[in-house]
Amino acid sequence: MLSRMPVTSRTVPFGDHETWIQVTTPASAQPDALPLIVLHGGPGMAHDYVANIAALADETGRTVIHYDQVGCGNSTHLPDAPADFWTPQLFVDEFHAVRTALGIERYHVLGQSWGGMLGAEIAVRQPSGLVSLSICNSPASMKLWSEAASDLRAQLPAETQAALDRHEAAGSVTDPEYLQATEEFYRRHVCRVEPTPQDFADSVAQMEAEPTVYHTMNGPNEFHVIGTLGDWSIIDRLPAIVAPVLVIAGEFDEATPKTWQPYVDNISDVRSHVFPDTSHCTHLEKPEEFRAVIAQFLHEQDLAAARV
Repeated sequence: MLSRMPVTSRTVPFGDHETWIQVTTPASAQPDALPLIVLHGGPGMAHDYVANIAALADETGRTVIHYDQVGCGNSTHLPDAPADFWTPQLFVDEFHAVRTALGIERYHVLGQSWGGMLGAEIAVRQPSGLVSLSICNSPASMKLWSEAASDLRAQLPAETQAALDRHEAAGSVTDPEYLQATEEFYRRHVCRVEPTPQDFADSVAQMEAEPTVYHTMNGPNEFHVIGTLGDWSIIDRLPAIVAPVLVIAGEFDEATPKTWQPYVDNISDVRSHVFPDTSHCTHLEKPEEFRAVIAQFLHEQDLAAARV
């Protein structure tokens, strides 16, 4: 399917840096189908692992835009930037730089994991032209995320828990024993597809080759959050979101219900959908079902936007 769709890539300026973008154009465009901008997670995991969302171009007749956030992937790398450089506002500004460079005025946003957090940061600012936001596998605060991770770690085998605790206390988080214990958590709660999808492996490989953003903002892995995002929360700002929102999660997601329930409780126009037998990478574990739910939501919002 993707081979039939025109796909172009280039860079656009973002301050003194360059942001890499990929535009997937449907073979048969629908006139009322507004473009979808996809925000990857991490921070710093690049677009590769969410690349399959581009299939929505042909499936919905809309343009789909991916980009690598600054600091990772094909965009400008800044390994020497100070920790206080990497802020949510930086990435909000980058989003609008990408949107403006493409001449997009009315649009949908889909964010996965950190991308959903970024999408919420964009939406609370009530930007003109935001038609809808899909928040996929994302927490509303890192405190809730860390609490959920502790709950899930308590369900791991005792020897796995002990290895994690021992190496975190010693600071030896690159030890093979620690990495093996980490993989047990990932198999349960990050991506349950075996073998690991190549797109996911590619995102991980590029992050490990250039870990500045991920290690600075998050930490060494998904559940040991010691980075600058550790005290991030958007809960008290959520009532400011006026665009319709779809919240998506997986049954075994590391983003457990306690992490995303604040979105449902505090956004006025919101709905949620939990996919059974999936975890954090729902879009890789049940790709067709995932895209079908997104497509229906986008279609409904396109119709509503066309009436305005």
